[in-house]
Amino acid sequence: MTENQASAQSIGLGRRNPIMEVRFWVRILKEHSLFIQLGLPASRPDLIAEAKTFYDLFQGLQNQVESRPALDPVVLDEIRRAVEALIAFKRALIRLMVQCQMTSQLYPLLLAHITREAVHFLEFLQCYVTIKDGLVAILAEQSFWLRQMKEHIEFIIALLDPSERELLAQSQSLRVVFSGLLETARDLESMAEAQPETFNTVIRFTEDVTKRVTELRNFKAAAHELAIVCRLLSVVPTPLLLDHIRREADKFLEELSEMREMLRRWEADPRRA
Repeated sequence: MTENQASAQSIGLGRRNPIMEVRFWVRILKEHSLFIQLGLPASRPDLIAEAKTFYDLFQGLQNQVESRPALDPVVLDEIRRAVEALIAFKRALIRLMVQCQMTSQLYPLLLAHITREAVHFLEFLQCYVTIKDGLVAILAEQSFWLRQMKEHIEFIIALLDPSERELLAQSQSLRVVFSGLLETARDLESMAEAQPETFNTVIRFTEDVTKRVTELRNFKAAAHELAIVCRLLSVVPTPLLLDHIRREADKFLEELSEMREMLRRWEADPRRA
């Protein structure tokens, strides 16, 4: 097997600064706990209290990782156990909702969405020291983030007031774009399993995704600014939610830049053949 044919289960996370990766995700999961707390029904003070406990837990972990220049194995183990517990809590909430045992302002898909992100972080914690950058892995990472971005748009659509027609129209247009990008990423991922020596279409696709994610990131940032100055009609529980999803788009853009460099291994100029 040649170097270009090497495949992996996850992208080359080992090439990133591990401490920065952990800081990003610990903050994200802390905010997930807050959003859950805000969305749970008042009739379930026990679940609200549990969500608050997770918020406090991740706030403490965030304080630890932000005050240290490197990752401490003991702290890493604490984070891993906290992530596993939060995943279990989120899944318990999903069970309650899909079994019609609880209603809340939280969509089951939203809970599945944030559970998926926690699982993604847990996978990083389990193998972050390994550099893996196979073509299938790169496209799998793109598929993961494109699904998250598509669902962000769907959540925005559900939260906007019906009178926000221009923003709704922009959101609907973006949803169509990202639904198509996600399907294409999955198609290319399946083609990459054939282990091609070169795959220029993936290069073009990654560049297009970068352009589209930049547009979405700017849309989210604009919506966040409107919410802050009370110029957005919606049921968004806090402007922090819009800033949260904007930061996730920024994270995807950072990874796309890294992916573009990795993909040079599969880039070829047929005119030089």
